[in-house]
Amino acid sequence: MGSLRIFTYSMVFYAIVSIQMTCCQSKVCLPEKQAPLFVFGDSLFDAGNNNYINTDASAQANFGPYGETFFKYPTGRFCDGRAIPDFIAEYAKLPLPLPNLHPASSLDNYIFGVNFASGGSGALVETSQGMFVDLKTQVRYYKNVRDVLRKKLGNEEAKSLLSRSVNLFSVGSNDYGARFVSNISVLQRYSKQQFVDIVIGNITEAIKDIYNLGGRKFAFVNIGPIGCSPGIRFQVKGYECNKDMTESATLHNAEFPRMLQKLHKQLVGFKYSVFDFHTSLSQLMNYPSKYGFKEGQRACCGGGAYRGDDSCGGKRGIKNYELCENVNDYLFFDSLHPTDRANQYFSNLMWSANLTFNKPYNMKQLFEL
Repeated sequence: MGSLRIFTYSMVFYAIVSIQMTCCQSKVCLPEKQAPLFVFGDSLFDAGNNNYINTDASAQANFGPYGETFFKYPTGRFCDGRAIPDFIAEYAKLPLPLPNLHPASSLDNYIFGVNFASGGSGALVETSQGMFVDLKTQVRYYKNVRDVLRKKLGNEEAKSLLSRSVNLFSVGSNDYGARFVSNISVLQRYSKQQFVDIVIGNITEAIKDIYNLGGRKFAFVNIGPIGCSPGIRFQVKGYECNKDMTESATLHNAEFPRMLQKLHKQLVGFKYSVFDFHTSLSQLMNYPSKYGFKEGQRACCGGGAYRGDDSCGGKRGIKNYELCENVNDYLFFDSLHPTDRANQYFSNLMWSANLTFNKPYNMKQLFEL
């Protein structure tokens, strides 16, 4: 039922936009200067792709109370409502990007973009362990979309569309989580700096692949304070932050912009934006009342210390869980993920905030370039 409602909601928007298009000698004509949004990454951005893969409930959010604030039903987003890309699409006057694996995904929505993100995925194939759609596979799906666009629109129109599009990423957090929490042996053989270099190297390869397929504009959120999320603090003795994850996030966020600056010099037409998710999330965690929230440490949904035991929804091995009275008071909805209201706050910063949070462009500027 949830999938059907997603289909209906999205298709109504596409139908309205389609009325504004005209026919061009049997080819689809796009709105002038339309810039699609293609979304890559993990559970921060997943719009429901994990609903359609063979994975367990720990990597899914297709049950209540997920989705109840905005959609009124679970969509597969790891949130009570909308994820960050949904708000960005709204600000860019685009429909909500459908999950790439949704049965309704087709040329009708590819011209506005599509969401490839998969909860639990990372830059490294080893992080996903076949349970999620890793970044390399997401890029392969992007190539499939490019091929469909070329076939239906023609090479030149498809090339123009992809060069205008914005490619939005949230990737890396799960790689560091898998290294320090999941204890995947193959990820333990490197030093922190070596591992950060490998993660960034894989992201760099994905960027170059998308560039070679026609993408020119890229937007990223950096690694948040992952070691201090409710879920991680629940697991740490004394409920402190995970020091190793915190240090890795700091290293990553220092190295990542340097890599992008190098690509900017190497790749003609390459443009990018990096949002300081780490700082913005840390501010809300430490000073929630300053930003209109009441709780920045505990999750709204879950159990145990900080409600961080990943029991939200009762489908992940623990049936009993707590649910807050007013989700809008909370920064975190479950053990790892922000609420709809928090995602709107971050999206507003990404869209229009200055260089304090976005470098060298905010997302509004990136869409307009």
